[in-house]
Amino acid sequence: MPIFITYATYSQDGVKGMLKKPTDRSTAVKKLLKQVGGKLLAFYMTTGENDVVAITEVPDGTDAVAIGMAVAASGAATKVETVRAWTAKDFSAIAKKAAKLTGAYTPPGK
Repeated sequence: MPIFITYATYSQDGVKGMLKKPTDRSTAVKKLLKQVGGKLLAFYMTTGENDVVAITEVPDGTDAVAIGMAVAASGAATKVETVRAWTAKDFSAIAKKAAKLTGAYTPPGK
């Protein structure tokens, strides 16, 4: 299954909810992932620009986007960003494909 990394920032209401009832939020994320046949690989609370980093496996990219939208729609997060992740070995194969395509694209104005 594809791996995705999701970064999220809690909204003011999300922080208020966490302070009102402190809980391990990974449980809620696991439950959401289970609904699309996905799995939580890692879940971290972070400092800085993002409050949460989740590493997940889901059947395809549409599932990852749908989960992010559902979380954002709850009002708990002001920003949810999901990116696809590849192993170094898998990305090497992608780079080989890209090398074969080099020169095939005509930039604007050429």
